Amino acid sequence: MSTQALTGLRDYLTGTLSVADMKWLVKELTEYAKKEEFPLKRYTMEEINAMLDEAEAEIAAGKGTPHEEVMREWDEEIARMEQEEQKYAKAV
Repeated sequence: MSTQALTGLRDYLTGTLSVADMKWLVKELTEYAKKEEFPLKRYTMEEINAMLDEAEAEIAAGKGTPHEEVMREWDEEIARMEQEEQKYAKAV
């Protein structure tokens, strides 16, 4: 759809809908767009079992990242994010 058509639709809706209706529509469209953006892929049981077999083989071969390391990295990332939030809060 062209920008001109979308602008016309927007103008029509904002002139027709109440603020409450516009908020409802925004929420509905956002949820719909999220589903379209990341559609779920259906897997067969054979595909799932093959993925599990592959993961188990990688674990047995010592590949991958241990749980403790993942959690440590996650904690570090959260701490960095919290520090950034505090910096922004102080700046404001």
